[in-house]
Amino acid sequence: GEMAGEKASKKKAGKPPKGKKRPSKAERQGDRRDLRKYVNKQRTLVFASRGITHRDRHFMGDLRDLLPHSKKDVKFDAKSKLYIINDVMEMKNCNNCIFFEARKGKDLYMWMSRAPGGPSVKFLVENLHTMSEMKLTGNCLKGSRPILFFDSAFDESPNYRLLKELLTQILGSPKGHPKVKPFVDHQFSFFLADNRIWFRNYQLVKSDPNSKEAVDTLVEIGPRFCLNPIRILAGSFGGNVLWSNPDYVSPNRTRAAMKKNKQNVVRARRDQLKKRNKHKQRNFVGEDELDVVF
Repeated sequence: GEMAGEKASKKKAGKPPKGKKRPSKAERQGDRRDLRKYVNKQRTLVFASRGITHRDRHFMGDLRDLLPHSKKDVKFDAKSKLYIINDVMEMKNCNNCIFFEARKGKDLYMWMSRAPGGPSVKFLVENLHTMSEMKLTGNCLKGSRPILFFDSAFDESPNYRLLKELLTQILGSPKGHPKVKPFVDHQFSFFLADNRIWFRNYQLVKSDPNSKEAVDTLVEIGPRFCLNPIRILAGSFGGNVLWSNPDYVSPNRTRAAMKKNKQNVVRARRDQLKKRNKHKQRNFVGEDELDVVF
């Protein structure tokens, strides 16, 4: 009888009084979860088109490792219908997208987009070096949050201010995301040079124990790449062109110019040989009779 009475009293103590809601788990934990609140809900879909090369695939894997808030998807087939990616993002519950578009097995284009309202940017990826190629000594915790460092030149024009905001929202790991660890031990650096955005990833290190600074050294981790902006669109994978890069030259035109230069060299050599043969014929003296005397 006593045991049954104790159980009944425990049950009564555990139940909230009538008319009042039971406090949620977050409320019961109180301030302990405050540091890990997931407010800035950013989820980035990282995937590629069909025809991507092995180097580009490794680079995409490196980028996914750097973005703990990223999601995967299978290779995308519809080449000309990029607006379908908006439906893929909706199905995956993502509001950002990094899409790698491969062309001719040589060129890699990177699309960065916000869904559903836009904007979206198309870049040409240049000077690409993956983690496995670099063999750098830097290291960081997988899933930790990066500091985003931007060149001061980003604030000088409205188009680069927009790119800065887009890169911040897409590449910045949100605080409190289930897969993001609450540590800051590396830095994404974006520099503007030669009308391109240069990306570097550094580990934050304190090498001198006597130093008062929390971080006194940057050790590069990788990967390295350069983004050549082509155009900014108002919508997600479509819409009006907000800005088009006047300095952009497509890789096809670059290759055509190189081919033409090679052709010009061969043509010049051929012309030189023709001139030489004509000169020989015009100034032909004939054999000397004295050559056969001795």
